[in-house]
Amino acid sequence: MSSLKYFNAVEDLVKEIKETQMDNINKAAEVFAKTIKEDKIIHVFGTGHSHMIGIEMFARAGGLANVEAMLDNTILTNFGAQRGGSIERLSGLAEIIWDDYKIEEGDIILIVSNSGRNAVPIEMAMLAQEKGIYTIALTSLKHSKNVESRHESGKRLFELADLVIDNCAPKGDGLLDFDGIQSGASSTISGSIVVNSIVAETLDILSKEGHKLPVYVSQNVDGYNNDDLYKKYENRIKHL
Repeated sequence: MSSLKYFNAVEDLVKEIKETQMDNINKAAEVFAKTIKEDKIIHVFGTGHSHMIGIEMFARAGGLANVEAMLDNTILTNFGAQRGGSIERLSGLAEIIWDDYKIEEGDIILIVSNSGRNAVPIEMAMLAQEKGIYTIALTSLKHSKNVESRHESGKRLFELADLVIDNCAPKGDGLLDFDGIQSGASSTISGSIVVNSIVAETLDILSKEGHKLPVYVSQNVDGYNNDDLYKKYENRIKHL
């Protein structure tokens, strides 16, 4: 008989998000809707596995067209997992990455970091705050509040954002315990649920206001294309 331990643990995780984070998800949706109405960009940044949340939101079927995933090669795991783990602790890198993107007044940034303790996401949030860019942190408070910052400021990501959304992941990310060994990753699933919930609530707001919805359709559905959206954003979003 197959085990349902992981399925059950994920169900509990989703229930916790629903019970504790809906107010913050709705607040984020209001901010997302504002960026669309004002023709601004939503930038999404994460290091390590957290960058997958940006990919989840970027140029996908059903996704918002004004989303930019900040996919810098220096911090992606496909260029070396150990290398990436060391680089995300490197002070000064965030500013180099920031300068490689067109982040303008009125844009917002969503920074994803499960632990919220490493230098690059922390300094990315510091830059955003310094420049007046509305900052949303998606992080695990159970983890972050129980570890020390690796940044010289002593700050963690949740202490540097305008809005904090807890992904409700446990410290160490694993939902299951096998003789003291954690497994059953949670942050990618919970992060994806959170951001897709924000997108859904954003579209609900805009549709009720009669606003045109800037949403990509699947390239595998005949009779539809995304050409107009690509043309609108290709000079403003780097990886289009």
